[in-house]
Amino acid sequence: MVKSVSSCPMDGLLRIISGPWTTYILWRIGNEESVRFGELKRLVPGISSRVLTERLRKLEDAALLHRDYQPTIPPKVSYSLTKRGLELRCILNDLSDVAQKWGLAKPCATEL
Repeated sequence: MVKSVSSCPMDGLLRIISGPWTTYILWRIGNEESVRFGELKRLVPGISSRVLTERLRKLEDAALLHRDYQPTIPPKVSYSLTKRGLELRCILNDLSDVAQKWGLAKPCATEL
């Protein structure tokens, strides 16, 4: 009889933050106290509005992002990291540093 291998404790977290743009979105929001949708779209060049919306919803569902909706005309929506999301800032900074050290990325204009 073969015992089932338990999943790595990080699997659940990695499933949440994996995927195109997701860690970069978290990293960018972590640079700011609060970011509006249009500003975030400019900070993440190349992402479509549809994909950005999907990723933001996924991160909000995972309690990593807070979505602040103000019913003004036009509506004002901004995003910030939750306490849970803030716990990832150091990790994302470390990943950014390693990527730059390995020559995989250029330094971004805004660092955490």
